[in-house]
Amino acid sequence: MTETLNGRHVVVTGGTGALGGAVVGRLLEQGAICHVPNAHAAAPPHFPYAAHASVHLAHNVDLSDSAKVEAFYHQLPELWASIHLAGGFTMAPVEKIESASFAEMMDTNARTAFLCSRAAVRSMLASGTAGRIVNVTARAGIDPRRGSGMVAYAASKAAVAAITQAMAEELKHKGILVNAVGPSTLDTPANRADMPDADFTKWVSLEVAAEAIAYLASPANQAMSGTLVPLYGRA
Repeated sequence: MTETLNGRHVVVTGGTGALGGAVVGRLLEQGAICHVPNAHAAAPPHFPYAAHASVHLAHNVDLSDSAKVEAFYHQLPELWASIHLAGGFTMAPVEKIESASFAEMMDTNARTAFLCSRAAVRSMLASGTAGRIVNVTARAGIDPRRGSGMVAYAASKAAVAAITQAMAEELKHKGILVNAVGPSTLDTPANRADMPDADFTKWVSLEVAAEAIAYLASPANQAMSGTLVPLYGRA
């Protein structure tokens, strides 16, 4: 019988977002205990699991702040998996990208993935846990030619891909498996509002993305590491 996530402690950054809610829901179905760091003072009203007994929210956690990330991970029970969904997006022609905007994308996407991965690895090594780490890159991070019109975003997500694969190679002898998913456009209410004329059937559903992420984070994943999983749907 394949081991399950039952009773295992899993961090989900960005867990109160659209994809985060789907991932937390899937993990709860599999019996996981979810720890969700939140940048704000309270959970957003649309987050459906704020009162769930197996969901532990931590407020005012800035994931680009090394000390706050370390403090958050340090107080967790034995960590099995860390899933990093927190991030941001911006578009602009390259000649109009401000230096500060480029830095913000690197902070929001690459630095947060690195700091959370590092803290998770420290926790797993300390407890001798052969755990799982799952990052989120993007189609433009896997195939940077897709980053036309969004150079800063593509660069930050390519950095996430590189962090994932380098860590996977470094940690393979410790049994810690590190992977990333790279979605094209996710079918979220915000994306539908921003692109009302798009063909939504070509987009990736949150449920499908959550299923892939939950698998990579689970004990059922015995062999996949260093993989950048393309979640492109029919795009």
